[in-house]
Amino acid sequence: MEVFTGTIEKDIQLIENSLRIEDNFDIHQKEFVSGERKAKLYFVNAFTKDEALQKVILRLTLLKKKELSQCSRAKELSERFISHAECSVEKSAKRASLAVLSGATALIVDGFDEAIIIDCRSYPSKSIEEPDSDRVLRGSHDGFCETLMINAALIRRRLRDTNLTIRNMKAGRRSNTDLFICYLDDKVDKKSLRVLLRKIDEISVNTLSMSQESLVECLLPNQWYNPFPRIRYTERPDTVAATVAEGNIVLMIDNSPCAVIVETSFFDFIQNSNDYYFPPMIGSYLRYVRMIVFLLTMITTPVWYLLIINPQWIPPWLDFIRIEEPVCLPVIFQLLLVELVIDALKLASLNTPNSLNASFSVIGALVLGQFAVDAKWFVSEVVLYMAFVAVANYSQPSFELGYAFKFSRVFLLVMTALFNVYGFVASFLLIFLVISRTKTVTGKSYLYPLYPFDKNALKSLVVRRNIKNSTGQNDGEK
Repeated sequence: MEVFTGTIEKDIQLIENSLRIEDNFDIHQKEFVSGERKAKLYFVNAFTKDEALQKVILRLTLLKKKELSQCSRAKELSERFISHAECSVEKSAKRASLAVLSGATALIVDGFDEAIIIDCRSYPSKSIEEPDSDRVLRGSHDGFCETLMINAALIRRRLRDTNLTIRNMKAGRRSNTDLFICYLDDKVDKKSLRVLLRKIDEISVNTLSMSQESLVECLLPNQWYNPFPRIRYTERPDTVAATVAEGNIVLMIDNSPCAVIVETSFFDFIQNSNDYYFPPMIGSYLRYVRMIVFLLTMITTPVWYLLIINPQWIPPWLDFIRIEEPVCLPVIFQLLLVELVIDALKLASLNTPNSLNASFSVIGALVLGQFAVDAKWFVSEVVLYMAFVAVANYSQPSFELGYAFKFSRVFLLVMTALFNVYGFVASFLLIFLVISRTKTVTGKSYLYPLYPFDKNALKSLVVRRNIKNSTGQNDGEK
């Protein structure tokens, strides 16, 4: 490891070779004289506050030779003459270069064998606005942005507790991406925390190019056949603060507004921030609606198809679900094709300009659905049930859970088409088996609090309890 020598010419060569100054137009350098000694600053132009840097340079250029000679080490120089709040010293040229690339400013002065790292960075970021995918009618309307320091401040604003811990780490051999782990020291499960920290230390990829998704893929065991999400994402500071207050661990990664809630069970997805911005009765009702819709999105079309291929099972009061008109395509192909068309419309909507998005979605769905029925490709029942499923998926904010239900639904349909009722029952059992064998990031049960059974935790999930009656352990503003 190359270290600074205290000779300005050699130290300049060390850091400039590491930063490749000649090849990077955005890495700037500023040479000046302080106390009759040569000094040089290195910084990335877009990451630096000009006013703070100007004050540092002005103070150092006014130093007298006698004042500078009284400092035997770089740390003493920073403590006595650099008024900026965040300063440190670095012996290694490589680590000093990494600090510069992270947004800090490196100062080397002739006669000192350490670089002074001055943290006067200012990252570009979007405004703090409510996330599109997790809105509430009442309550806080702010959201995370792509800058970690701002996100940490939003959490500390809500949790003014000395036990709140926000640890900084880096991952990625080339990207050296910053991330932080947030938890309450007196409530967190120490064993889970150790497991998580060990997994982060063992990450050996070059870059975390896709931010939180790349991080999660490095932490989770490889189960390509399992579509169910084992973590939750949120962009809401109030949700993160409530989750941390319950003893959970939250990860955030630089350049992403998404927080990763680590210990997530299947039943956590029935909760939503809106539940806690309404009275307990209304919040509980919303939860029940969400649970019913969860079930219906997965079984509506498979159960209907099972009854259609076994018409003798249809009771008289359900005669209206029968298909009366002949069609060109078998019903199973209709259902699978509409599943595909719905995803195609979603992708098209993502790539449509905002001004045309709403009209495109409505016109596309109406035109395609109506003409498909008129042309005898589809029966109207297929379009109706699939429209309900598509809309019901938006009753919960987790994009990943919506697709888990979709894959499960398609699996149920295919197995029912191949093996009739035996395929329907077997596929249901197989889906339950996959869920029951799923583990969280730290190895806990995905079916908690059902297994292992925890009566109080399960009650808190099913019923939105009054905050004054809550123990604070398993019931919070999620």
